[in-house]
Amino acid sequence: MTSVHRRVAGCVVVVSLMAVSSLVRAHELGTTLVSAVFHDGRAYDIEIVTDAMSLAEKLEAVAGTHVPSLPPAALTPAGFARWLGERDDIFRQRVTAAFDGAAVRPTIRYSVSPATDAMSPILATIRLTGEIPRDARHFTWAYAWTFTSYALTVKGNEAAAATVEWLEGGQSSAPFPLTTPPPRARRAATAWRYLALGFAHIVPHGLDHMLFVLGIFLFSRRLRTVLWQVSAFTVAHSLTLGLSICGVIAAPPAVVEPLIAVSIAYIAIENLLLTELKPWRIVLVFAFGLLHGMGFAGALSELGLPRSDFFTALLTFNIGVEAGQLAVIGAAFLLVGWQCGDRAWYRPRVVVPASVLIGCMALYWTFDRL
Repeated sequence: MTSVHRRVAGCVVVVSLMAVSSLVRAHELGTTLVSAVFHDGRAYDIEIVTDAMSLAEKLEAVAGTHVPSLPPAALTPAGFARWLGERDDIFRQRVTAAFDGAAVRPTIRYSVSPATDAMSPILATIRLTGEIPRDARHFTWAYAWTFTSYALTVKGNEAAAATVEWLEGGQSSAPFPLTTPPPRARRAATAWRYLALGFAHIVPHGLDHMLFVLGIFLFSRRLRTVLWQVSAFTVAHSLTLGLSICGVIAAPPAVVEPLIAVSIAYIAIENLLLTELKPWRIVLVFAFGLLHGMGFAGALSELGLPRSDFFTALLTFNIGVEAGQLAVIGAAFLLVGWQCGDRAWYRPRVVVPASVLIGCMALYWTFDRL
């Protein structure tokens, strides 16, 4: 390869990394929450909390016009809310609140809250209110303005225990009985749902966590070395995940997210400098695991945990995260480690280039998140 070709290849890599980095963000689950409350069988109050700019882009895509880049400088939160209200007819096309199978037309009010920090989205809160049809027995819901899983929380009244159902974008909910207490969700169903959410938080939505795990794998093909690092990482992030969700510790995303990116960069850079496992690497992987655990906790807090099966959901979400990490390591082993790990060219042609790419992406994320 000539020097010109090397420069061209380097430019392509840098541009690709920046493009991917700008498109991919960690923790994409939990960007939409929906809650519905029924007041004494007479009125309903449904609240949708979602990423305002993501919703705006989808509304404009359906309308066939162009949305300004984020955030629109001319729009204050009140102006943004009016902007959404002007597209009310479009918004209603993908929202269905129905009683006994018959859709109703609620009154809709829009409000927008500014981002609390650089890592937080601009949030839109949309309230749908109206009268429950006389003698209605069941309520069903569908919301197609999100493409990921979201939680629908339903209460018979303000004091009643909530029922949580997880839905995919556009999926209709199960009928919610208005005249009898709703059946409690089975523990096995809750466990399976949060297991899947934990796995999805790594694969495919957790690119930063995937790169950290790949950095651990690339350091050494020896099983003992990988297990030491993975074990330290697992214990650490399980600890801070549990403590954060229980409210014992807390850290703002504006601090945690850049540090997670720094941890990925460090692991990648050390892969270039070392070939043997040192004691301090285990300690650092453990410390980085504490950071990643707080990142997992932030995502899980956004998703919400059912009160009735709190510990089941917490445990199975963590197991799902572990399964996602093992899937990443297993895939990497099958793709390159199994057949190529013993070759003389494995480190210069696989470990070094891959670690450079991971490090460049992590450094870009670090400055982007700051």
